[in-house]
Amino acid sequence: MSELEPVTGMLRKKDDEPIFAEPWNAQALAMADLLVKSGKILQSDWAETLATEIVVAKAAGHADTRETYYMAVLSALERLLVAKDSISYSELEQRREDWEHAYLATPHGQPVALKHG
Repeated sequence: MSELEPVTGMLRKKDDEPIFAEPWNAQALAMADLLVKSGKILQSDWAETLATEIVVAKAAGHADTRETYYMAVLSALERLLVAKDSISYSELEQRREDWEHAYLATPHGQPVALKHG
């Protein structure tokens, strides 16, 4: 039996703990993988930027948890995309505000939909 196996639609470790606590964790890593494989960002830049974000999180007093790791993944993605002029910091901030409004307006248990336009 492999170390990873599908269980009720989610990947789980041997100890029955979910691999990804939230869907966005998997999505963030998938985006990073796609950007590296497509050549949009270099593997070395990804590794260095992620390592830096983890160091920054630890220096800020964040515990060494999955949540801290995935927040570092997200920060590294954002930083690299801004550096590549794919998006600006102001556009990122606007997108964060749009998502906040969307999830606050979404009834519990329903998928959050970001309105475009």
